[in-house]
Amino acid sequence: MTPTTVLTIAGSDSGGGAGIQADLKVFAALGAYGTSVLTAVTAQNTRGVNAVLPLPPQTVRDQLDSVLGDFDVRAVKTGMLGTPAVAGAVADAARDGRLPYLVVDPVLVATSGHRLGVVAAVERLLPYAMVATPNCAEAAALTGGPVTTVEEMVVAAEALAAGGPAHVVVTGGDVDAAGESVDVLVGGGTTTLLRAPRVATRHSHGTGCSFSAAIAVRLAAGDPVPVAVTAAKEYVTRALTGAREWELGAGRGPLDHFGWSR
Repeated sequence: MTPTTVLTIAGSDSGGGAGIQADLKVFAALGAYGTSVLTAVTAQNTRGVNAVLPLPPQTVRDQLDSVLGDFDVRAVKTGMLGTPAVAGAVADAARDGRLPYLVVDPVLVATSGHRLGVVAAVERLLPYAMVATPNCAEAAALTGGPVTTVEEMVVAAEALAAGGPAHVVVTGGDVDAAGESVDVLVGGGTTTLLRAPRVATRHSHGTGCSFSAAIAVRLAAGDPVPVAVTAAKEYVTRALTGAREWELGAGRGPLDHFGWSR
């Protein structure tokens, strides 16, 4: 049986915990065939990002043309875009209908605090997104308002959904919600709070990348957005739980994408 093909458009993480590397691991773990378009090369590890080299927009276009001209891509996710020019190249493909079931992870700040993207780059893609998945810091940057409580997450998600994406999930991993991890899903005129037990771990590098990649896999398989988002949240919760005791690197380590710690 031929696997479903999913595409990630993102930056490289030399430490393997986030970006293209994490996305491809998620695709494989969930049974999809992963393809990739690289937007930038980073020098990073679990302790932080040391350097970022954006690729030329034409190089991004060439990669897109190569992948989309040969593979039957069923869903696409974006991560770090780096520059408005690169975002423009990706937005052109989305506008032309070449990026089905687009999941936009607006990577603006790495877990380490290093800025990886600019708001203007993300805004180029939001009108074409089936799902946008900002965390609280990214939602605040995109809306200009505070996002530090579940109530503020709802306000931000509804504001972003009004601006173009068909669905928005504001992820609440950084919000203290009485021992729970609460995400806010807005779309189709409905606002839903998705709850899971908070996983006590410092190893959360690549959580947002993994969440959005898992959504893309489920959309490619034909799941409705609410089902895809719920399944992705369950996957990330398991992956966080599995890596709690790992000692990969000296900082915030990666997730257990393949369930090795079961």
